[in-house]
Amino acid sequence: MYTKYNQGEVMEVFERITVLSLEQATVLPYLTYRLAMDGMRVIRLEHPVYGDPNRRVGENVLGDEMLRSYFLAINAGKKAITLNLGVPEGRELLYRLIKELPVDIFCTNQLPRNYKKLGIDYETLREVKEDIIWFGVTGFGPDSNEAAYDPILQARGGLMELTGEADGPPMVLGIPLPDMGSSEHGYGLIMKALYKRQLTGEGSRIDLAMFESTVSWLTVPITMTKSFGKKITRRGNTHEFFAPVSVYKTRDGYVYIAVGNDRQWRDMTQIPGFESLAKPEYETNAGRIADKEELNRRIEEITKNYTSEELIRLFNERTIPISKINTIEEVVEDPLVKRWLLRSKDPVTGTEITLAPPPYMTPFLQKVSQELSFPPRFGEHNEEIYGGALGLSSAELKELKEKGVI
Repeated sequence: MYTKYNQGEVMEVFERITVLSLEQATVLPYLTYRLAMDGMRVIRLEHPVYGDPNRRVGENVLGDEMLRSYFLAINAGKKAITLNLGVPEGRELLYRLIKELPVDIFCTNQLPRNYKKLGIDYETLREVKEDIIWFGVTGFGPDSNEAAYDPILQARGGLMELTGEADGPPMVLGIPLPDMGSSEHGYGLIMKALYKRQLTGEGSRIDLAMFESTVSWLTVPITMTKSFGKKITRRGNTHEFFAPVSVYKTRDGYVYIAVGNDRQWRDMTQIPGFESLAKPEYETNAGRIADKEELNRRIEEITKNYTSEELIRLFNERTIPISKINTIEEVVEDPLVKRWLLRSKDPVTGTEITLAPPPYMTPFLQKVSQELSFPPRFGEHNEEIYGGALGLSSAELKELKEKGVI
């Protein structure tokens, strides 16, 4: 039966959802970070000896070998517990957590061959909690145990073939799109599963392959290649189907200009200094593409006479897309970015960190004034979760730790 909620009530609904995630690396931690931004209670689950390898990556800015700088970027707003699922006692604790917390969503990016061995397969967890939403992300699908890091997926999925200069080697993207893109696809699938559960009371099994997610971004390249036999490959800063589109030198730096239609081109040729480009052969996009190398050379001869800010002003007056090539330092000071940045403060050292803005400002983030709890230390919430939620005594917790269960 459909239940109507207003925005505030939806926020409260998300805060009542518990996510237990056996996670490491980037793809799953970024997904659960997105869920934490909605206010969900996210508990990351790690092996009591090894933990998430990403905890040991980056600089030791906090004097904690298991909380280095690289880990901080996508783990705020979460809790962390340790559990050895390789032993029966660990698996029994897992099932108690799922029932007694209770857990709404269980996530893992373990290799599929480990599902049954660790007792985390969908069939087992569904027996524990019938309406559980089970989410497993793998490199190449639930039938494959092939290891997959982001650059491997970029290579196999064609992204590197499309990145770099036309006469240079393939290159990786500046961000891990297979990781983060898969996270975004997973976020949508989980929201669909929550909606289904709300309507029907049924749980779901979700298997997401990062390779499928990666290749799904190749919309134009695949259609042009498979349907029309067109060779699509890297082209540097230019565009396959539009011109002029590229990076151009200015008197004090670089700008990126993107002319997307013939009207914009006509307006561009009316800017002082650009009048010489108003040639009949350049009136249409096809004509400009046919001579794009010479056209780009001639444009740069003009742009070098202007500062970046002068060009931006002149182009913006005519609604022609243009931007300065910003450094990351400049991006975070952009007024449209600066006001949406997230924050977190370490209660132990007092260290404050700045986090990237969310893709959209959720009601929960507004409620907490854009400040999330600090990324959790290794096993930081063992006592809170096992003691508080499951009611285990200090003596029981000590024994479990001595036995290597937590």
